[in-house]
Amino acid sequence: MRSTELSSYRTKPHVAPFVGPPWSVAAAWLAGALIAQSTVLHYVAFRGVVPSIVFAVVLWYAIRVDTWRATLYGLVAGLCEDTLSAQTGASWMIATGGSAMLASVLSRGFFADSLPLVITITLVATLVRALLYWGAVSLIGYPPGLGAIHLHEAVLQSVLNASVMVLAMLVVRRIHSMRQ
Repeated sequence: MRSTELSSYRTKPHVAPFVGPPWSVAAAWLAGALIAQSTVLHYVAFRGVVPSIVFAVVLWYAIRVDTWRATLYGLVAGLCEDTLSAQTGASWMIATGGSAMLASVLSRGFFADSLPLVITITLVATLVRALLYWGAVSLIGYPPGLGAIHLHEAVLQSVLNASVMVLAMLVVRRIHSMRQ
């Protein structure tokens, strides 16, 4: 005779524990990044391209949490960017939410503090974000003839975003080593 006690445990899916930062901390980082991005970061442009601190914060959160939380955080960040931008519709929300979901999926099974992993995810996610953004913007009537320019900007921004992520990770590592 089979035991119903043991079989009931097999039907429950395994849920990994939440290891990401608390929502309040993530929201504070996002608010700070949005303020910096919309006020002073345009002074740091390199060849007309500005690193996206907002997206760096989204990636920081996305590689530490499950896919659902990462996507929701990306959608919120993108909605905030669309609110601050003129005439983008929901393009940033679609692009940032989708690329946050991709970053979360790519980071499964790896350590979140691995520099090569973070660099790779940042490069790929930034390019996917640009692709999703320009795809969404083209639906609302943006001229299609600027593809080569936007591709060059996206590649440069992916390198700048990866540099920001590496710099942030090295600063955090330095702070943690000084505390110990």
